[in-house]
Amino acid sequence: MTTHTVRIEPLGAEIECREDQTVLDAALREGIWLPHACTHGTCGTCKAQILEGDADLGDASPYALLESEREEGCALLCVACPRGDLVVEGEVDVEEGVDIHPVRDRAGQVTVVEDIAPDVRRVVITLDEPLAFNPGQYVLLDVPGGEQRPYSIASSPADGGRIELHIKRSEGGVCTDGWIFQTLSAGERVTLSGPYGQFSFRPLRDEPVLLLAGGTGLAPMVSMLRHLLETGTEREVVLYHGVAAQEDLYDAEWFETLQAEHDWFTYRPALSRDSWQGRSGRVPALLAEDYPRASGHVAYVCGSPAMVADTLKSLMKARLFPRDIYREDFFDAADRAAGTHVVRSPLIRR
Repeated sequence: MTTHTVRIEPLGAEIECREDQTVLDAALREGIWLPHACTHGTCGTCKAQILEGDADLGDASPYALLESEREEGCALLCVACPRGDLVVEGEVDVEEGVDIHPVRDRAGQVTVVEDIAPDVRRVVITLDEPLAFNPGQYVLLDVPGGEQRPYSIASSPADGGRIELHIKRSEGGVCTDGWIFQTLSAGERVTLSGPYGQFSFRPLRDEPVLLLAGGTGLAPMVSMLRHLLETGTEREVVLYHGVAAQEDLYDAEWFETLQAEHDWFTYRPALSRDSWQGRSGRVPALLAEDYPRASGHVAYVCGSPAMVADTLKSLMKARLFPRDIYREDFFDAADRAAGTHVVRSPLIRR
């Protein structure tokens, strides 16, 4: 396969990139950090300017990359592939204290496949070689047939040889209905790559922490909690987990035990459709009740685009600055088809 040289400004770094490889993938594998989130052309986080050369812009959503931006030479680096030597200019500012781990390919054996809630499975993979990652990042799981799907890591970075994923069934999905919820079983060999994403725990921030999760957006929060348990923390951590019904809550016993054993941790499940002994309502509404002013906190938000967008509104109404909010949107095929694009402020970190 033909390769081309890509120079990344303002770093001046040069990398080799195949014609069938995205610029983002080539950069991340060389340990060069570029902003990104979805890795499939939907969110627009990796938007950059092509200063010289020609690229195939790939399957970029017209909502994330407008026609006017295409005409101005912009590209989404997560789907753009070179057609010759390139010079691109991107945002390369790396936040202090955040480790940069080059993307690596890994193979391993599935050791656990278990139902933990209706239409949610826990999949644990024991890797042949450990994978370095930050708590909150995700991997791309290779699906039989040549496709890939992103899943957040729920395991601890300290145990890089074990990758735990929380996977929600998507009706008609090639990965879930066609494989994970049909034929995948313990003992099967799988491959993946990672880590991806800039949604990760910021170790240098010492403010009280709000972890705000919807559905399987809980997975990266579990990774963060495991990391905090292993490294020790004195900061206050409050976890909200929003689901529709009580049967959709999972790992609640672990969170309740954690809450009983550690004064710094509080667990607040939120049910949007069920009446039960606990609190009812969506995470954004309960958050607004509990925190009329949230200034002085740092918040991590993960879930569906609608959940994330509504939670961000609650946080900003509570006077939490965008620089204190980190977010991850779980886009699916329906979101992509609908042109869901929820970046509200360039100051809110992905």
